Amino acid sequence: MPAIADRSSSPFKAMLTAKSCELAGSGGCCPPQKRRLRSDTAAAAKESPVSTPMKLKSPRRRLDSSPSSPANRVKKDPSGKTLKKCWNPRDVEQIRAVKEAVHVSTAPSTVVCREDEQKRVLDFCKACVQQEKAGSLYVCGCPGTGKSLSMELVKQQVIDWAKMEGLQPPEVLAMNCTSLANTSVIFSKILGMHQPKKKSIGSASPLQHLQNLYSSKQAQSSSKMMLIIADELDYLITRDRAVLHDLFMLTTFPFSRCILIGIANSIDLADRFLPRLQSLNCKPMVVTFRAYSKDQILSILQERLLVLPYIVFHQQALELCARKVAAASGDMRKALSVCRSVVEILEAELRESASNTGLTSAEGDFVSPQTALAHEVFPSQENNTVRIDHMALALSKTFRSPIVDTIQSLPQHQQIILCSAVKYFRGGKKDTTVGELNKSYIDICKSALIPPVGILEFSSMCRVLNDQGLFKLGQSRDDKFKRVTLKVDEADISFALQGVRLFRNCLQ
Repeated sequence: MPAIADRSSSPFKAMLTAKSCELAGSGGCCPPQKRRLRSDTAAAAKESPVSTPMKLKSPRRRLDSSPSSPANRVKKDPSGKTLKKCWNPRDVEQIRAVKEAVHVSTAPSTVVCREDEQKRVLDFCKACVQQEKAGSLYVCGCPGTGKSLSMELVKQQVIDWAKMEGLQPPEVLAMNCTSLANTSVIFSKILGMHQPKKKSIGSASPLQHLQNLYSSKQAQSSSKMMLIIADELDYLITRDRAVLHDLFMLTTFPFSRCILIGIANSIDLADRFLPRLQSLNCKPMVVTFRAYSKDQILSILQERLLVLPYIVFHQQALELCARKVAAASGDMRKALSVCRSVVEILEAELRESASNTGLTSAEGDFVSPQTALAHEVFPSQENNTVRIDHMALALSKTFRSPIVDTIQSLPQHQQIILCSAVKYFRGGKKDTTVGELNKSYIDICKSALIPPVGILEFSSMCRVLNDQGLFKLGQSRDDKFKRVTLKVDEADISFALQGVRLFRNCLQ
């Protein structure tokens, strides 16, 4: 029977002898070590060039202190610049900072991708202030294209420029026309800027006071230039268009001091509602803010995220958001809303995964505490950052048609009827009869082993779909011969029913 090696055997002695030699720092073998005092050990450590072994730390502290850990690893790009670290979505403060950075109401430090439009408006205001001449300008463009934000920036730039040039800065009256109790209140606000302490005397209206003021030479010598910025200008459109017309006409009086900038979404507002101004050769200058392109949306998102010291979004996720929003509307507010929504999706996903995480895996295998600790300490960048699948989910929720919600709320047999209609019309036909559609419906029910309804109930369900705007039914004495036309896009039906295997197989 082979002997079992013990601590007195030669291999163990050799190991102990080598360890003793290493601690003493000598090259040859050493006699067995005597017991040393703690003070002697400390003195020997100072004299020895080899440091004493460090105390073992707990697994968490060892991982945290590792130079290759995510917290301590310094990331650099090929040019040698230090890159941002990955964020921790479990940190409440970081979540709050990210949501604030992409909030619509958060004004960015710089307004990018609108430099040309801002320059045109600024040059117009400079010319009016320099020449002390009234003028009107109309800023138009789709919602969310940076009109109001750019005008806020231009307003401050005009004041700063006038002070630098030694000119008298204009008085500024900025308002949102939707906040006015009455459309004609705007004239009271303008008059109040000219005469803040005076009350209107007599029966004359504020508009008449302004017209008299701008008709006399005294106005030019006694008052400063006034910059009026009227946002949501189309709110002032009345039935006779008088308020809007009178507002722009204030800039045509010989001694007017008004620089009027109107902001609205309608591109042809000046042509449709102010024809008389064109006949008087007083048509306002027009600056159009076009919808943002994919590259512009991406640049603005990246500019907003620069304030954060960590990486939140994958580049591909931002590109997908920019591409989808640019194709749909070019509305920057919609892109910011999607970014906030996708952060909330990631937050909910992490909460769900945290509640489902235990010491047993999905397959039932045991997960050691060390493995669970490693997952906690080494959260991968893939799990922490907003991925492209998160962004796709947020985009589908944002841009989903209301028709999709209607289709998904229908009873099963009505969904089968829609599915049979899509399948039937794929052959190039635009309409069919209720009887022919019933045959397609029965085929799908048989393939899914679902009992079909009778022809009377089928006709009744077609009428329900007609009332909901999904079908268009023609007129006929016999329900079987009524013509059926699909009134919604096939893609909406496919998207709404793709989550159910039955319909997914039928529509493939």
